[in-house]
Amino acid sequence: MRILNERNAWLAIALGSAGLAAASLILTPLLDLHPCPLCIFQRLLFMVIAVLALCAAAGVLVWPTGGLVMALALLGIGVSTYQSWLQSQPAADMFSCGSADPSVIERFVYWLGEQLPSLFMATGFCADKELVIFGLSLANWALLSFAGMLLVGGWALRRRVVRLRRSRW
Repeated sequence: MRILNERNAWLAIALGSAGLAAASLILTPLLDLHPCPLCIFQRLLFMVIAVLALCAAAGVLVWPTGGLVMALALLGIGVSTYQSWLQSQPAADMFSCGSADPSVIERFVYWLGEQLPSLFMATGFCADKELVIFGLSLANWALLSFAGMLLVGGWALRRRVVRLRRSRW
């Protein structure tokens, strides 16, 4: 049995994504972090990606679930890139979530926070870098994680196409 196969790729994405979501849930109270709406939205994306990647690993509707994983990873790249940009702005020019006119993501996160505060309560500002690891903020790490998931998922879907073409011959 080969270690590098589609199923293991989807499992790696599922485990990595679930691990990142769990780490965010554990570190928030442990380190007294204050996640912002963008942080919470990325946490939600990691949770959904974990479930979808697990479905793809199980062989359940691989094309739609794999495609959704790819789409959500792209969305995560966009959100984490925006948050990284916010964090790179000088304090005097600081833009942040929580403005008088909340975005769709902010409204959704605030609604989720009312439903399940232990998982989705946003209490921080998007431009704050509360935790920096090896010189990168959590938003930077999320960006790298989403990019890795996009690459691994793309590889798994492409491999599936190649395998299906070979089986037709």
